[in-house]
Amino acid sequence: MPDTAAAAAAAAPAPASHPASALASASASASALAIVELATPADADAFRTLNEAWIERYFTLEDEDRAILGDPAGRIVEPGGAVFVARLDDEVIGCIGLMPAGDRVFELVKMAVSPAHQGHGTGRKLIAVALDRARELGARRVVLESNNQLASAVHLYEAFGFRHLGHDEVAPSPYVRADVHMALELA
Repeated sequence: MPDTAAAAAAAAPAPASHPASALASASASASALAIVELATPADADAFRTLNEAWIERYFTLEDEDRAILGDPAGRIVEPGGAVFVARLDDEVIGCIGLMPAGDRVFELVKMAVSPAHQGHGTGRKLIAVALDRARELGARRVVLESNNQLASAVHLYEAFGFRHLGHDEVAPSPYVRADVHMALELA
């Protein structure tokens, strides 16, 4: 899903290789920045609001966006995935989802960082935490969809080792805007 927004443009230290170290580095490098799992209705509202903002800025909100953003716990967490939010003090400034997509395959979905907080490494930290969770869950592969207009995001995924998929490797997408398809092999 092309929901890995322009929010990903941030530069930061290299991703941590262990979940605890990723969470620790995420909370230590900025004034009270913490990356935690979706826990409250306010977190779910922030997840929806942050994603709607970037999607509507660049594209059009689609049916699949509405379904996932309207029920992140039911669409992402309950089937075996995770949603993380980045909090700076009491404000949710970023988010990312890790959604089951097949046997030991997960998809990075709905990454966003508020424009006022982009460029400080939050996107990088969110991806690192999500990839650590994918490893914990036994993932062999993580996939994502994006769009060429989100060049900073695509570059960030490449920096994590995601490779562009060939046309013969791409599954049908529920998103009209998806023109970038990437995967990272974990095992």
